[in-house]
Amino acid sequence: MTPADTADGWSSWPAPAKLNLFLRITGRRADGYHALQTVFRMLDWGDTVRLRLRDDGMVRRVGASVPGLAEADDLVVRAAKLLQMDAKVAQGVDIAVEKSIPTGAGLGGGSSDAATVLRALDRLWRLDLGEDRLATLGLSLGADVPVFVRGHNAWAEGVGESLVPIRLPPAWYLLADPGVHVNTAGLFQAPELTRNAAPATMADFVSGASLGNAFEPVLRRREPAVEAVFEVLSAVGTPRLTGTGSGCFVEFATRESAEAAQSQVASRVSARVVGGAARSPLLDALEAGG
Repeated sequence: MTPADTADGWSSWPAPAKLNLFLRITGRRADGYHALQTVFRMLDWGDTVRLRLRDDGMVRRVGASVPGLAEADDLVVRAAKLLQMDAKVAQGVDIAVEKSIPTGAGLGGGSSDAATVLRALDRLWRLDLGEDRLATLGLSLGADVPVFVRGHNAWAEGVGESLVPIRLPPAWYLLADPGVHVNTAGLFQAPELTRNAAPATMADFVSGASLGNAFEPVLRRREPAVEAVFEVLSAVGTPRLTGTGSGCFVEFATRESAEAAQSQVASRVSARVVGGAARSPLLDALEAGG
């Protein structure tokens, strides 16, 4: 089924992290949700989702990827059951997630894990539903799931589901997690949040305009740990916030410069160097197993 199949029936699939290179709120939609603009950047680092097919129709989580998260609430379980119900699949699956992406950091860990389950089970259950249908199913699980289903760096609007693939130059990122688990719903309700930014254009982004993250000033004021990481990272570049989480990053043109910056701040903050991917590693795994 895939090159990663093992004798005990498990297969392994990548679930990459992402960055939001900017994030603007341009108003509210008719359905009450906020209208967003962002660019999603896939990374070459993330979680690993392991799957093992079952003949009894059960969907079972093996181990808990996030402490305290009930199995019924886990996005990977919900994704498998949703696909199973939508496609009327008789088979089941065991799911185990090897976590590297911290929760609440705005790096898309749960959404990416769910998208990997949808794409990989579509292959393993021999459904061939197609990317569009899987992305639609993913949207019912979360606004960030479709971009991981499709697997391309993208300009995004709407709630994040309206995607236009975009080519991004090679880049490396110094990524730091302040360890703050952000409540996204609460952050969207912050009275000081800017909700009426002027819409940006793709040309603005490509030209290097500073488009910012609407949640950055809110989170920096509310969370001293986030502000402290920003202060440390500002010594090596211009730190930015990703998504609605607490993850902070600085972009570099080369791996060497990113690693030099990592060494410079190592005594004050724990940070890793990750590469920007031209597309999701999941797409490579799917092609290799085809």
